[in-house]
Amino acid sequence: MIYLDNSATTRCSEEVTALVCDCMRTDFGNPSSMHHMGVVAEGLVRTAAEQIARTLGCKRQEILFTSGGTESDNLAIKGAAHACARRGRHLITTKIEHPAVLRTMQSLEAEGFEVTYLPVDSEGLVQPEALAAALRKDTILVSVMTVNNEIGTVEPIAELAALTHERCPEALFHTDAVQGYSKIPLQPKKQGIDLLAVSGHKLRGPKGIGFLYIRDGVRLIPEIDGGGQQNGLRSGTHNVPGIAGMGLAAEMACRDLTEDAARLYALRQHFVKQITETLTDIRINGPAYLGETNRPERVAPHIVSLSVPGVRAEVLLHALEDKEIYVSAGSACASNAPHVSGTLSAIGLPEALLESTIRISLSVTTTREELDAAAAALAQIVPMLRRFTRR
Repeated sequence: MIYLDNSATTRCSEEVTALVCDCMRTDFGNPSSMHHMGVVAEGLVRTAAEQIARTLGCKRQEILFTSGGTESDNLAIKGAAHACARRGRHLITTKIEHPAVLRTMQSLEAEGFEVTYLPVDSEGLVQPEALAAALRKDTILVSVMTVNNEIGTVEPIAELAALTHERCPEALFHTDAVQGYSKIPLQPKKQGIDLLAVSGHKLRGPKGIGFLYIRDGVRLIPEIDGGGQQNGLRSGTHNVPGIAGMGLAAEMACRDLTEDAARLYALRQHFVKQITETLTDIRINGPAYLGETNRPERVAPHIVSLSVPGVRAEVLLHALEDKEIYVSAGSACASNAPHVSGTLSAIGLPEALLESTIRISLSVTTTREELDAAAAALAQIVPMLRRFTRR
């Protein structure tokens, strides 16, 4: 079995699995309880916050635990919009955001907020000039993802955040870092990020857990009412096993980030070179990176978007599945129903390729041998499928 759909989810590491199980079996107290078992559980939550904070160079008090990236994005955007509504009702985002951001923005539009959707270039990059033109006196929030989940484009977050704060000093800058965290260096204070969303299952942690970095001093309106946990920002009993597991996963994923990223970039380069040399008439979407030595700045190390003219993505996906090779037809984050990718449309991909694009995504456990086998399978399958399609 060759699993190359790591942007959809990753296999939980053995160390994280053991810790999660231990929390459920032994340290299962409620961290809000005042007795010893509650204190132990509270310690696990605090430890996880400290582990995550160290990876971001922030304080543990700036880490808020959620159910995942979607909730983190919702709380950041809606919470900030509602908190700042008296000052302005204009929001800015991009056309290539994850549905957790785009649909949240649409929900706010229904409430009377105004949203500007920035275009991107053919590589999926947001141009600072476009943001500068969109910023207004009543702009209260800008949201730009760190890494695009479909084509791997790394956005110039620090530059866009600086521009936002220069033109609109009171506006907040939010980034969906679900695909960027643990893959590229992130230091929110140095990069001017006020709100940053992450999901645990993208970094070999459990599903159903995530966190939101909230810069000290940023005010949000809670989206969930209840017992007042986490300083009233996110009521509900803490998911202690998930939180502990995500804390350990974050620590492990960021411990050797530079070395792991360099290895993934090399694997990505090797794979792209193989398939472009063995298959004709294909397209790699997003920033083109084929360099041998220098670390690229505009493409993530773990995502390859591949368009195969003449072959439907769903057909190619299942043909690979028959060989126990697992990839994704675009993004697997919305649903398993076929849909036209907003990202691919936004970068100007020809209409004929919108339904002929697959995503290959790597993890730190991916090997060169697995990618060689996947490339060989593609070289065999694609010509065959094209022959059937043309009949």
